[in-house]
Amino acid sequence: MTERKGPRARLGPSPTLAVLFLLPALLLLGVWMVYPVIYSIFRSLYDATGERFVGLGNYGSIFTDSATLTTIRNNIIWVVVAPLVVTVLGLIFAVLTERIRWATAFKLVLFMPMAVSLLAAGVIFRLVYEQDPDKGVANAVLTTVHDTFSAGQGYPGARPRENDQSPAVAQQDGTVTVRQPARPGQAVLIPLVGLPPDSVKDAPPATAVAPADGVAADAIGGTVWLDVVRGGGGTVNQVDPQEKGLAGITVEAVSDGQVKATTETAADGTFHLTGLPAGSYTVRLPQSNFAAPFNGLTWLGPTLITPAIIGAYIWVWAGFAMVLIAAGLSAVPRDALEAARIDGATEWQVFRRITVPLLAPVLLVVFVTMVINVLKVFDLVFIIAPGSVQPQANVIALEMWRVSFGGGNNQGMGSALAIFLLVLVVPFMIFNIRRFRRDER
Repeated sequence: MTERKGPRARLGPSPTLAVLFLLPALLLLGVWMVYPVIYSIFRSLYDATGERFVGLGNYGSIFTDSATLTTIRNNIIWVVVAPLVVTVLGLIFAVLTERIRWATAFKLVLFMPMAVSLLAAGVIFRLVYEQDPDKGVANAVLTTVHDTFSAGQGYPGARPRENDQSPAVAQQDGTVTVRQPARPGQAVLIPLVGLPPDSVKDAPPATAVAPADGVAADAIGGTVWLDVVRGGGGTVNQVDPQEKGLAGITVEAVSDGQVKATTETAADGTFHLTGLPAGSYTVRLPQSNFAAPFNGLTWLGPTLITPAIIGAYIWVWAGFAMVLIAAGLSAVPRDALEAARIDGATEWQVFRRITVPLLAPVLLVVFVTMVINVLKVFDLVFIIAPGSVQPQANVIALEMWRVSFGGGNNQGMGSALAIFLLVLVVPFMIFNIRRFRRDER
């Protein structure tokens, strides 16, 4: 038998060759990652000018400055809400797309926002959240739903004439009442002004109601109309052919401080309060008739700005979560699902006790990935939040940029915020890496 001589045979390239191939990547990693982190730590220990050593003073300011504390609070809201909602929606979409036709097209539509940059998504949702319902989609939907189910319509600015000859008078609480009490069988006139004629140009002409026209013995009739003739003319406090009725106005009959009957005006402004026993009544138009119409929510105001931006974030990332979870769902053994159904489990029980536990590793990875992502959110907040409410919507990444380059010119504080953000992100990154290594074994 001959003895093998020479070095032991090696599979693959030599370590020297591997190092040569990795060296460019390691150099770039050092220039773009390692050096900036080390320099940021060093710079965070100095003041804004970079000349005076302040130690941990900048880090102390993070937890004492009210503006910075607002950013931390907002980041907590982001971390708690956004990843959870994105993961849950991704799970729901992934499960439902398995049961519908054209699932691929549905997934494509949901994933399409990922093809849009966050800058473009911010511009889109800045328009979606416009206050004017004629421009903002969100308020257009809200006002449409509200107007569908709300009773009547508002005429902001409408009022009776301010003189003693007017049969109606405006009260301090915003209501309008008829000066003279009315009795069943009578008709009253309630002329209003204060509205531009163009606002009711499509309304039918007002119709005067008189007892001879059919006011029942147990009813009070009348007309509410805009007592203005376009171009001038007409008789004050009388219904002229050119004047328009005010539809949808709530009218009440009040006696002894209690509302005895309620109705709404017809298209021509006429109304009938029926079912009234004999007696004296005050005819009243509630203040709600003159309130400004519902124009939706102030999405870009200080109260709703953070939830509004989170909504835009969910729109962008829900499709991404759906694709990842759907990939995990395709690997779930179907035998387990069918066995549960054969044993009598409902679809909800199959979903809750089999599908979700088997998908737990994927759901956890998606959730942690979203947490890392929301900790670094910048673009959406910067674009969607107007300058007046940006302090209320601020997050750590945006505050870091504002302090360093957006007018603050305090790179010491900005570096401290960058390191603080890094400290928040690193534990989640380590957790994700360990999960990936554990899954590979």
